[in-house]
Amino acid sequence: MPPRSKWRAYRVPMTYRAVPVASLLAGITLPPDGAIEAVALNGFVAQLPPDLVRNTDASKAVAWLAIEPADHPWPPFPRREHESAGPFYIVWTGAEVGSIHSEQWPYQVAKLVSQPSPLSRWPALAVDSALPPTDPARAGQALFIVQCLTCHKLNGAGAADVGPDLNLPQNPTEYFTPQGLHDLIRNPRAVRAWPAQAMLGFPPDHLTDREIGLVIAYLKHMAGRKKPQ
Repeated sequence: MPPRSKWRAYRVPMTYRAVPVASLLAGITLPPDGAIEAVALNGFVAQLPPDLVRNTDASKAVAWLAIEPADHPWPPFPRREHESAGPFYIVWTGAEVGSIHSEQWPYQVAKLVSQPSPLSRWPALAVDSALPPTDPARAGQALFIVQCLTCHKLNGAGAADVGPDLNLPQNPTEYFTPQGLHDLIRNPRAVRAWPAQAMLGFPPDHLTDREIGLVIAYLKHMAGRKKPQ
């Protein structure tokens, strides 16, 4: 059992029963250029690098599959009294836990699936190969795959259907001002709100202003790379 951890979904210290994700993958041959896809009951799909979830060195970050006890259900989320993180939740401990992005803590997990890496599986996500390595759109692409592809598609590419496609038929950079799009990513309800709204936004400890800028740079670049399916 790992020590107490601040769960990203609850944002308070919690104690839980868990098994190392690495032990679940023991003996399984995974492709070197692949991903572990964590599919949630609510349609959320996280792409987790195999090397990350197979690590057991506590000097880095260690992934655990927390298991909701049948006789002691986890508490509901704040302001969502009919929803909790169960039945399974990937949580992290270790010295480098701060390096794990918010969307790499998937909850309501239903299954883990070995898949090709997102870019090899969905080439339509890729930026122009001629872009220099330091172009902000490249860093934005990496962030998009970790933080946005969990809920959205782009150019029809992706496994989730929680939110809309972010390039087809229009890219949000084509109808939002840069500040408006930044505000939407940071806190959607500050821009527009409705009862069925699903997106919760990204506080600064989930995406910094600089990182939001990188995601927007990627989206702006991909507006010129539409690939209708």
